[in-house]
This record gives sequence, C-alpha cells and structure tokens, in this order.
Amino acid sequence: MLRSTEGGTAFAVLSDDIRRGAYVVEELVSEDYDRVSDLLRTYRDLRVGFVDAAVLAVVERLGEPKLATLDRRHFGAMRPRHVEALELLPG
Repeated sequence: MLRSTEGGTAFAVLSDDIRRGAYVVEELVSEDYDRVSDLLRTYRDLRVGFVDAAVLAVVERLGEPKLATLDRRHFGAMRPRHVEALELLPG
C-alpha cells in the first residue's frame, strides 16, 4: 500500500519516522516463531501468510487488544489467545 501511494515516497517518510523514533518496530523473538508455525497450520485454509501470522504472534506476546490493519479478512477470522477478538482499527 505504501509503495503505491505518492510514487513510493510514503514508505521513505515512514522509514525516516522510524529512524527518528516516532514508531517502534517490534522484532520477533524465538517463541514468536513457534506461534507463527501454529498459526500458519491452523489457518492454512485462509492462506494466512508469514507476516500476518507474525503480527498476531507479536500482538499476543505484547498483550495488545487492538490492531491497526486494512486486512480485516485475515485478522477478523484469526482468534488470538489473549482476547476473544482483536479490536481492528480503523473501526
């Protein structure tokens, strides 16, 4: 999505903001990979990819009940361990 907007400059701006500390990029830790594997197997029929599974694994580890995403199909169907369902933003 960022690549297709403003000739690709939106991603460059986001990258600059990350370097300046406006956003924190959470890295995967070893236990996240176990959960990613579980999610990929569980939701194989949905064709959930590695990135979506990794996002859910991190959200679970952090105990975050909200997720900003445009991918309502995958994140609306996947069930996190820590809450009944994620609150998907924008609402």
